Amino acid sequence: MILMNDFKREDEGLIADQLAAVERVLRSGWYVLGNEVKAFEQEWASWIGATHAVGVGNGMDALEIGLRALGIGAGDEVITTPMTAFATVLAIFRAGATPVLADIDPATGILDPVSVERCLNPRTKAVMVVHLYGQAAPLGRFVDLATKHGIHLIEDCAQAHGAKFEGRFVGSFGSFAGWSFYPTKNLGAIGDAGALTTGKQEVAEGARRLRNYGQSVRYLHPEIGMNSRLDEIHAAMLRERLKRLQGWTLRRREIAAKMHAGIDNELVQALPAPADPESHVHHLFVVTSKHRDELQKHLASSSVDALCHYPVPVHQQDSCRDIGRDPEGLSCAEIHSSTCLSIPCHPFLKDSEVEQIIDAVNRFTK
Repeated sequence: MILMNDFKREDEGLIADQLAAVERVLRSGWYVLGNEVKAFEQEWASWIGATHAVGVGNGMDALEIGLRALGIGAGDEVITTPMTAFATVLAIFRAGATPVLADIDPATGILDPVSVERCLNPRTKAVMVVHLYGQAAPLGRFVDLATKHGIHLIEDCAQAHGAKFEGRFVGSFGSFAGWSFYPTKNLGAIGDAGALTTGKQEVAEGARRLRNYGQSVRYLHPEIGMNSRLDEIHAAMLRERLKRLQGWTLRRREIAAKMHAGIDNELVQALPAPADPESHVHHLFVVTSKHRDELQKHLASSSVDALCHYPVPVHQQDSCRDIGRDPEGLSCAEIHSSTCLSIPCHPFLKDSEVEQIIDAVNRFTK
């Protein structure tokens, strides 16, 4: 079976470097909020062109902490997308704010600025855009929208490590950005991990307090915080993995280009290839089909793994049936969620496996 992700294929050199990083932590005698976290925060901020990075426990916490650091909470609304991992919306709920869902661009699956405009009201404090599947959202339009209406732009970059918009890395445009380093991400840790990046010193300082019980200095807690700290071992290993991120990204782009060129089946449509190759890091390679479930079964019978991202949009989850939304509805999200399918695009695929995937997609019939 060709897997969606195959961690056992990571090279021996990386494994050796990570083991050395773990030993470095063990021999340091400092396991929480030490030099490895500080170093990774500096390296990650520098890599994407942000002023500050704050390591936290996971990507959802990064979004919640950032919202709270901005003072967004009870009585405030945050507009976001129904086509996302549930953590995006859950972070808004956990911050005490109210999520409102706008529709998506049917071509890309990304939040539609026109739909966002229809959702605005005096309670709106932010729009949270998700760089879905690894493709940069149209940040120029979202920056203009946020500036025009005096609200915050927040970037959910959980799937977009290394994507650029007009030559500049995503995660450096909004009031803050949330990052996940879950193992399946383009830059993944060996477990849960996350970070927040921002150009605002006050947001970074607030996030550092909030991640550590709301503590300003030891034993002084001026605000109610949480326990969400990137640990030293994950930080040390992420530093080693970051050295390989650019190479992994180039391989993902190479694989995606082969798939765009090779897939030829009237029953299956790949999402459009990006006009700017640097705008997409191909966290996922997504196709759509009106016969999605049959296609998934066909691929499994051809030894090709495939998953739906995401089969149930947020507003159709039982816990979110009454959630606010675009008054004109979320029809594009509903169509996309019923037709989308992700096929393997990880950087450890062999060329022969890429051809096998393309062949399997092209052989699909109703």
